[in-house]
Amino acid sequence: MRRALSVLRPPPELTISDWADRNRRLSSEASAEPGQWRTSRAEYQRGIMEAISDPGTETVVIMSSAQVGKTEILNNAAGYHIDQDPAPIMVVMPTERDAETWSKDRFSPMARDTPCLAGKIADPKSRDGTNKILHKRFPGGHLTIVGANAPSGLASRPIRLLMCDEVDRYPFSAGAEGDPVNLARKRTVTFWNRKIVLVSTPTNKGASRIEAAFEESDQRQFWVPCPDCNAEQILTWTQVRWDKGDDGAHRPETARYHCIECEAAWRDETRWAAVSRGRWIANRPFARAAGFHLNEIYSPWVRLEAMVRSFLSARAGGDEAMKTFVNTALGETWMETGEAPDWQRLADRREAWSPGTVPECGLFLTAGADVQKDRIEVDVWAWGRGLESWLVDHLVLEGGPGDPACWQQLTDLLARTWTHASGQPMVLARLAIDTGYETSAVYAWSRRVGFAQVAPVKGVEGFTRTSPVTGPTYVDATVAGKRLRRGARLWTVATSTFKAETYRFLRQDRPTREEQAAGAQCPPGTIHLPEWADGEWLKQLTAEQLVTVRTKRGFARLEWQKLRERNEALDTRVYARAAAWILGADRWPETRWADLETQLGVAKSDGPEAGAATAPSIQTRPTPRRRTVRSSYMG
Repeated sequence: MRRALSVLRPPPELTISDWADRNRRLSSEASAEPGQWRTSRAEYQRGIMEAISDPGTETVVIMSSAQVGKTEILNNAAGYHIDQDPAPIMVVMPTERDAETWSKDRFSPMARDTPCLAGKIADPKSRDGTNKILHKRFPGGHLTIVGANAPSGLASRPIRLLMCDEVDRYPFSAGAEGDPVNLARKRTVTFWNRKIVLVSTPTNKGASRIEAAFEESDQRQFWVPCPDCNAEQILTWTQVRWDKGDDGAHRPETARYHCIECEAAWRDETRWAAVSRGRWIANRPFARAAGFHLNEIYSPWVRLEAMVRSFLSARAGGDEAMKTFVNTALGETWMETGEAPDWQRLADRREAWSPGTVPECGLFLTAGADVQKDRIEVDVWAWGRGLESWLVDHLVLEGGPGDPACWQQLTDLLARTWTHASGQPMVLARLAIDTGYETSAVYAWSRRVGFAQVAPVKGVEGFTRTSPVTGPTYVDATVAGKRLRRGARLWTVATSTFKAETYRFLRQDRPTREEQAAGAQCPPGTIHLPEWADGEWLKQLTAEQLVTVRTKRGFARLEWQKLRERNEALDTRVYARAAAWILGADRWPETRWADLETQLGVAKSDGPEAGAATAPSIQTRPTPRRRTVRSSYMG
């Protein structure tokens, strides 16, 4: 009777870390330290496993570097639920091959060597089909292991415990089904006590799944007390220091972590002891999502000497190597070389001039027009020697491409004048308008006003630095779809080239206002922004970043990705820059620049020379009319 009643006895209340300390055994083929599991070996793991055990926590996010034991946390969570709290479990890996590797090399050795699991999962050699590589049954539940690139696996069955490893390596879409993480999440909606665990080293800022999930969590960080002054601190790379020899050579073996308060130098053993006394502190209120961030400095398996050697090697290897170090060693997102400047920094550098006024060094005007559903946005830029530029005007023409009044406003803009600092009126030398939205309407308007002052443009991906603008080509069609022999003159623009150039110009150092007043010149390409350019416009100008993505065949390519939805200011800047290229400003000789200065009554500056083309007219001229030729064909 006593033996029969013992079956009904509830299991002891254990957290995942308690269970692992009691039962988990590390396998020799899957761990450098085989034997009994000890959470105290890496104390920061305890808080993460307790969060997964907590009924009040629905989502657990782990954004970390490599070498901190995050995969073992997933193994412990799976083993705990198989033994103590049976449930349908799904583990999602980046690919099906990764899923098979985890099943064979990580899970199977754990199930074999942990005694309490051995009798609950069938022998893999049995013929009853309950223990397959990617699907394993146990009393009260099952474990399904899938690849994020397999939509059928993600949408197959309801799941209570979902664990997604290396989510930043998942494909953008699982086939045609959409985001793999969202697909997997939908499998958990029927369980009131569902648990979702997202784990990954981060990748590119603004495009990282794990970063986005971490920002929606309570953002916990591990604070470590100093052994000397007891000041708690987050361990950061800036506090790792090392010596140099007399010849200037780096000496990684001297690397120490320095306390941020008392500057005490910690050896590796001191650092590991300090980490064992640390604690998790949240930066935001808890809302059922617990987030954890870690870097390799916390790891008891990593020495600072090895980190310093990796850093020095990465620094010598260029951006791609540094990206790997930042992602995998520091657990931080990487900003590509084409990173957007901080819009607040740009706001601090704004200068004073009125809208519609052209500063003295601005010698000709171009505009970029971006066609939207309900409006056309136009930015007017003034250009000077060395492609120095000034934002002169920002206009929003309400109505959109379906409103004739909106197109009339754009037509009127071609004859409008802007006043130069010398008092001379200036008109647009060229307006470049995007044809990506309502293409036929843009072509029709361009034909109507003529192509002497208007350049329809089409943006294409990729970098073409030697010739970022090509054309024009005659591409146009009637309403019936018949191609016109002499249709709209379309220019093709490699937008990546001009976006990268714009951000490079925005990031470059320039003289202070005092130095400029004393006669110091701004470097070529300097972009001047006025005080009336508000925060929204500045955010639009810095709305994209350049990231490295991998194709399906594994090749790397650069791609611009949005950091926010609206980016009209950046687009109009690129079109206005393309208009300057079409005019030939990149190739004008000194005589052309001097001629423009003479027309405007501006003293010759000491700017750099440019190449050859015809200078635009500065004076006001009437709205161009399209030439009409009547044919006598057919009477």
